[in-house]
Amino acid sequence: MTLPAVFERYRAGIEAELRAALSRYQSPMYDMLRYHLGWIDEQGNALAGLAGKALRPTLCLLACEATAGTYQRALPAAAALELLHNFSLIHDDVQDNDCERRHRPTVWAIWGKPQAINAGTAMRVIAGLTLLNLTERGVPIQKQLRAQRLLDDSCLRLIEGQYLDISYENRLDIRVANYLEMVEGKTVALIAASLTMGALLGSDDERTIQAFHRLGRYLGFAFQIRDDILGIWGEEEKTGKPVGNDIRRKKKSLPIVYALEKAQGQAQAQLAAIYQQAAIDDRQAATVLDILDSVQARAQAQKMAQDYCDQAIAELGQIALSAWARYNLEEMAYFLAKREF
Repeated sequence: MTLPAVFERYRAGIEAELRAALSRYQSPMYDMLRYHLGWIDEQGNALAGLAGKALRPTLCLLACEATAGTYQRALPAAAALELLHNFSLIHDDVQDNDCERRHRPTVWAIWGKPQAINAGTAMRVIAGLTLLNLTERGVPIQKQLRAQRLLDDSCLRLIEGQYLDISYENRLDIRVANYLEMVEGKTVALIAASLTMGALLGSDDERTIQAFHRLGRYLGFAFQIRDDILGIWGEEEKTGKPVGNDIRRKKKSLPIVYALEKAQGQAQAQLAAIYQQAAIDDRQAATVLDILDSVQARAQAQKMAQDYCDQAIAELGQIALSAWARYNLEEMAYFLAKREF
């Protein structure tokens, strides 16, 4: 499965807006931000392109173009959403002790955790300042205030989700309902905000804006559940992570939570014992994979991702859209639920 063409449609505009947002900041501290975004290497040498898929700004611009027929007015919002997302990644890497992201050392692995916290916090502040550039795009102040509230609220929800994620690390009583509550903050809130903000900047119809919000929630759940599947069974050459990576990291991803809830007898005892270990070795990871297979955790997780995708498609059916917009939004939904990278 290839990346939908709409990602390439907006990529240059997103990167230009991001570079403009950071261009006024020349202190060496901001080189950490440029490094994280994939613009420079550790020595400050220029690199080509923006790191990552830029999913959230792409969704924002697609929603704006779907409702307004143009996307340029939403570019500051798209850049702000991408900066907010990357603030969370820098801080997540510190909290999770992750030494690598996107096939490169993380910011803290190079500059240390205190400076990485500074870099992430600066990224968050610049996200808010970038959103102010909506004025230059002719966006009314009432919409700007609502967009700022969306950005701040989704940031707070994201942090709440991260709090739950960390609090689950040493618990074995986590159930699927707890997992869904966690990801609704950590992942879903920002994806929903991205589509909501695009629709807000493209339409004055409240029903349309709320429909895009619901669409974003469904897509957010589908995206995260599929991410959890790839974190265990994804092919290393496609995901950049070894098979079973999330098992070794003891992440309470959906397949693990499902197995903790559904496994019985010896399998349940084995799974609990393994996740109480300080570290999980290859033999134990293989045992976990066998237990996941025994309760059909992969199939159940994929079914949930597909169910959310189907709900997203149904929501699209309630929105008046051009054929172009409907096609691209449907393609995005199917991609997020079935992607392999």
